[in-house]
Amino acid sequence: MNIALLLEMAAGAAPDRIALVCDGKRWSYAELWQAAQGAAELIRASGASHVALLDESSEAALIALFGAGLAGVPYCPLNYRLADADLGALLGRIAPAVVVGDVARVQRLADGQGHVPYPRSEFTLAALEAVASPDAEHDSGEGIAIQLFTSGTTAAPKAAILAHSNLVSYILGTVEFAAAEEHEATLVSVPPYHIAGIAALASSIYAQRRIVLLPAFAPEDWLKLVEAERVTNAFVVPTMLGRIIHALEKGVRADIASLQAVAYGGGKMPLELIGQALDRFPDCAFTNAYGLTETSSTVALLGPDEHRAAHAASDPVVRARLASVGKPLPTIELEIRGEDGKVLPTGQVGEIYVRGDQVSGQYRERSALDADGWFPTRDAGYLDADGYLFLAGRADDVIVRGGENISPGEIEDLLLTHPAIADCAAVAVPSLEWGEAVGLAVVVRGGCETPAEQELKEMVRARLRSSRVPEVVRFVPSLPYNEMGKLLRREVKGLLAR
Repeated sequence: MNIALLLEMAAGAAPDRIALVCDGKRWSYAELWQAAQGAAELIRASGASHVALLDESSEAALIALFGAGLAGVPYCPLNYRLADADLGALLGRIAPAVVVGDVARVQRLADGQGHVPYPRSEFTLAALEAVASPDAEHDSGEGIAIQLFTSGTTAAPKAAILAHSNLVSYILGTVEFAAAEEHEATLVSVPPYHIAGIAALASSIYAQRRIVLLPAFAPEDWLKLVEAERVTNAFVVPTMLGRIIHALEKGVRADIASLQAVAYGGGKMPLELIGQALDRFPDCAFTNAYGLTETSSTVALLGPDEHRAAHAASDPVVRARLASVGKPLPTIELEIRGEDGKVLPTGQVGEIYVRGDQVSGQYRERSALDADGWFPTRDAGYLDADGYLFLAGRADDVIVRGGENISPGEIEDLLLTHPAIADCAAVAVPSLEWGEAVGLAVVVRGGCETPAEQELKEMVRARLRSSRVPEVVRFVPSLPYNEMGKLLRREVKGLLAR
């Protein structure tokens, strides 16, 4: 099944319903479907091997996504924030491509590679003007729908690929067709080159929920759009939620009574922040969604009722679930494995493995699936006795001190209970005696006195154990995060090495 069928079904069921609002322009489902069919004609005629987006979110992103699907060509949104050298390398890997967005940059970085660049507005207009042949055969959906480049660490980015079947399996397993009422609207403000953004668009189309796009996030603009469009649903990353609450506390006024549900993910949610959100928005349903590019988005959820129950609980076991990412979806199998590949018992930290129809685990370069179809996420975590999944950072982020594995998360969670600490990160630093030791970067809360290093070390020694005590402590103005709220631990290590 081709992912474009999701839009075709929505357009067939409610052609005149508004599907998309972007920069003040409104698109009906029928108009989007017409444009997607026209885009498919353009893509076929170009002979391109990929369709790339090099731009912020807009109607062109949806038209390119579904047009590429109809044409049987992978859709490959690129991170327009990349440095020229990095972006040029990626453009070379997908040539020749129809590239929607920054034409001047494509011509400067990848001239002579056969790319067909379109400015956003010209691509949209050309797609609307293209006449789809009544005899045109749409792609069956047996191949690749999406190609996303991972953010490389020490090597070049890997090209993660998602088949139509992976994405459709995720949508059909989590969304009911045409379930949204006509007044419902979802605000999408995450970058278009992340799987969270693509999944949000496809899910909303299938549910027939109006999509309101915010191309560049700013908390004031987000709040204004919620009020203007009577937004009912939204997806944010933790840093966005923090900025929204801060804006409200600073006096930004907006009528956001329409907001019924907020999903979040993409990075670690501080307990203090989600607690503030639950208190400030008592009638809003919060959902924590955990997933990866290679799994077509969400594989585990902590639902609204579980949020409220954990927030109100006096039982420490129940209250602790607010720090979890919930339970695996019914369509997902999940295991925690040790270094020897064996499944670990409840409560023990290991690597998270997942399996299911929505799980791709494939890259252009290779397959990451094991012989039984399990995908190693490279995320560390554990399951509690009731099946709730707790993350413990990336498996690669584990600090190995004298042969002992130390999770940065346990140190960070403890120190964030200190009233003067707004944020912190624990990373591995070189140690002559132990090979690696704990290094700590700390952000002090505004208006608070900087705590003494020894106080923090004694706090860790008393509550955890001596091996967790940091050898290096640096107080910094802020920690580095990417636009999806993920902590950039490589950069933290750089801060500690200075």
